[in-house]
Amino acid sequence: MQRITITIEDDLLEALDAFMDRSGASNRSEALRDLIRRGLDQDAPEAAECVGVVTYAMDPAQRDLGRLVPESRQQHHDAAIAALSVPLDHHAAVEVAVMRGTVGSVQAYANSLFLQRGVRHGQTVLIPVRTEVEFHLHGERAHTHDHLRVLDRF
Repeated sequence: MQRITITIEDDLLEALDAFMDRSGASNRSEALRDLIRRGLDQDAPEAAECVGVVTYAMDPAQRDLGRLVPESRQQHHDAAIAALSVPLDHHAAVEVAVMRGTVGSVQAYANSLFLQRGVRHGQTVLIPVRTEVEFHLHGERAHTHDHLRVLDRF
């Protein structure tokens, strides 16, 4: 790591301190590193490997979204890791889909959902990963399988 000095306006420093309190960062340097990583993640290369957490609210009855959204996830079964639907009332549910793939493919899937009428408040969080194939012994049986290693940045 390198130590740097910056000049910052008072109101921006107050906002940084408020972020530090909300995020649980132990100091300003940690909070600033977190904010920089988040900003840089916005420019993640489309071919980079990631796990994406896609969240949104929807009205399952509107345009038959209660059927169409799970079907679209099923069409991406090779990328879908998990999904959760939380009914809030008779007309709204919050949904979370965890997807894996390239940044471009995860963002394309998320954007296709967010464009649907009846889907609101869409957000995507991208986590940089690298797939590693490892050989393991489990009891008497040896096999290989994938592990996703979380990276510090894209």
